[in-house]
Amino acid sequence: MLDLININSLPAFLLILVRVLAFFATVPIFSYRNIPTQLKIGIGFFLAWILFYSIPTPELVIDGIYILLIMKEIVIGLFLGLLAYIILAAIQIAGGFIDFQMGFAIANVIDPQTGAQSPLIGQYFYTIAILFLLAVDGHHLLINGMFYSFEVIAIDALISFNNIDFILRTFSQMFLMAFQLAIPVVGCLFLVDVALGIVARTVPQLNVFVVGLPLKILVSFLVLFMFIAIYITVVQQLFAYTLEAMQGLMRIFGGV
Repeated sequence: MLDLININSLPAFLLILVRVLAFFATVPIFSYRNIPTQLKIGIGFFLAWILFYSIPTPELVIDGIYILLIMKEIVIGLFLGLLAYIILAAIQIAGGFIDFQMGFAIANVIDPQTGAQSPLIGQYFYTIAILFLLAVDGHHLLINGMFYSFEVIAIDALISFNNIDFILRTFSQMFLMAFQLAIPVVGCLFLVDVALGIVARTVPQLNVFVVGLPLKILVSFLVLFMFIAIYITVVQQLFAYTLEAMQGLMRIFGGV
């Protein structure tokens, strides 16, 4: 505890605290608006205190270089959390595809994390994914990834990011997994549209616009019920890829 009070150790502790708080500002689960800010700061301070005694902390001087180090810690924390959020946002993208085909695109709900509107099925998928992550201690793995970042990226070292291929691969993988999540429902709804088109040509007296919407909603819910196991498997792959992407970003920042 004396080292923490020592004025020479305070700059290193502040750098650790800044990275942890920046990580909590964007990472899923911990960045929810309904979590009190005081609780986030308290948990961040507690984790930073543990990290201070777990990693080598050099003595730093508060000068111009130290300001750059603080900005570097903010960038690292924000990027790590934002990367995890962007990959998990593939679930809401898949829900948007499904809602568009179901006819639910006109109705949205409020996302508690961003405060913005999100699709109904997308928010339903995202809630299940968050509950799954909590069930398998995914929040502990995210914190462990943040701890690992201090081993790869030292607090007294600057970073360089010149690998644009990593960003392109991450975004392409996100859209690929979103398509995998949406394809069972979207594919079945496409077949329903084809069937309704055939009925409209063979039975002109039937108003397919009146019959089509409730039929597509019914088929969508039946397909979602049948493919929920496949959905959980894709969520597992998505979360595993999230951890791999975070490690890859740390290695790029650390120049490994």
